[in-house]
Amino acid sequence: MLCLIGVGINEYDSLSSSSVEMLKNSDMIYVERFTGFLSNGFIEKIKDLVNGYGFSSKKKSIEVQLAKRWFVEDGRQILENSLKENVSILIYGDPLIATTYNELLVRAKKQSIPYKVIHSSSGIPSLVGESGLHYYKFGKMVTIMSDPMSSITVYDTIYNNMCYGLHTLILTEYNNDLESDGLSPTKNPCPFFLSPKRVFDLLMEREYELKLLNWSEDSFVIVTCKIGTESSKVICGKIKSLMNIEFESGPNSIIVPGNLHFTEVDSIKNLTIALDDPDDNSAKVNKLSSRMLDKYIPNAKKALSTLSSLVKEKENDFKEEYSVVLENAENYLFDAENFYRQGRIELAILSVGYAEGLIDSIRFQKGMNPW
Repeated sequence: MLCLIGVGINEYDSLSSSSVEMLKNSDMIYVERFTGFLSNGFIEKIKDLVNGYGFSSKKKSIEVQLAKRWFVEDGRQILENSLKENVSILIYGDPLIATTYNELLVRAKKQSIPYKVIHSSSGIPSLVGESGLHYYKFGKMVTIMSDPMSSITVYDTIYNNMCYGLHTLILTEYNNDLESDGLSPTKNPCPFFLSPKRVFDLLMEREYELKLLNWSEDSFVIVTCKIGTESSKVICGKIKSLMNIEFESGPNSIIVPGNLHFTEVDSIKNLTIALDDPDDNSAKVNKLSSRMLDKYIPNAKKALSTLSSLVKEKENDFKEEYSVVLENAENYLFDAENFYRQGRIELAILSVGYAEGLIDSIRFQKGMNPW
């Protein structure tokens, strides 16, 4: 049997009683810490739990083994062992947040291997809750890596969320490839956690190129630090204020707020370490659709005015023939301006498109170019 056990966000203290019983009845236990950091001290506690004094439900000791990312993703040895024995994997947070484990369960199902999932608290909803923001106002979340190219996707995700006034959760890179395999609590592993300050710099580089978010030192962000631990804290403020903070090694996550409800503002001020007053980042976004309309509506109005003057110079029968077309184009532009003011951007762009199409219909038929 294969069992995926969520550790939760506070290591040993967040293990459920059902998790403890499953561990005691395992033949082999894998501990992975590539989806989230689990300390050597935690691993030692697990070894003491299943093999310590007074434990007698097994004739032989239970092996507790640290599993690397490649080992879990390959999965063949895990599944092979699960065919013959009870195998448990301890996973930071909730097991099925990581797609790696969905895929492993699918493979177990196809091989007729019994499996069980013991869910636990996840760092993602936990840090969102402690930020004081409404969970349902978040858009797509994204992970940023130390590779500068990854910040392009992050920037685009923030922009797309911000266009709808939504908050963006940025998970920062966590890399344990260089840490020691030693399991002694005296040997502290040194995983790599991407610094919030580096995230700010990477996004500033993208702003210099794309100029859509108006990202600056005055942008308001929230940094969640070590959520679920005793040193948990949520710090927020303008980037220029946060750059003066010495953040601990991690894990740290960053939230870029969009439009803020007044209850969110109240929560931020009272439940977090707020260095500055909360600010609506979405109000600063240079939306591509707005830039299009700011350009297309005046151009179309100017072209319509020019075309109307050209038509008036023609004979009466010609003016009557195209008066309905010109009137409809004018009505579409009127609609476009109204939709734009109402924030109904898609309808505004469609209306401009219809107006331009009518203007061009006369242009191509009569050879009059008002553009």
